[in-house]
Amino acid sequence: MRIQMIAVGIKMPVWVEQGFSEYCRRFPADMPVQITEIVAGKRGKNADIKRILQKEGELTLAAIPKGNRVVTLEVTGAPWDTPKLAKTMESWQMDGRDVSLLIGGPEGLAPECIKISEQKWSLSSLTLPHPLVRIIVAESLYRAWSINNNHPYHRE
Repeated sequence: MRIQMIAVGIKMPVWVEQGFSEYCRRFPADMPVQITEIVAGKRGKNADIKRILQKEGELTLAAIPKGNRVVTLEVTGAPWDTPKLAKTMESWQMDGRDVSLLIGGPEGLAPECIKISEQKWSLSSLTLPHPLVRIIVAESLYRAWSINNNHPYHRE
């Protein structure tokens, strides 16, 4: 199973790329975690946010490989603790499909992305900065993988 994070935003700070890469390299070859970055629409004083969201949504949808399970990261999604994420990852593996995790821009995801979502995951009810979300998701996935594989990374 491959896990593809599709995130709005490019040109992340070096610390984000280093943190994300650190967790991704820990996954086994049969479960690669990759990121596809979507160019964020230009926001300014008079930006047409609805149009920007629509364009980001179109680009995000185009980046999802056919047949992938789609999981959106949203404040209104279900909060998963680590054991729940581990069980969820196990069910994803049993399903046999690759997974696309969608992370929106400053205003979130386009309604079209939310509509096709099979699962909605909330990391926190807090508003988190997008660069940090990438690292948190990568670490959380690695921790869940370590539980499922009896790896000593996670401790009770």
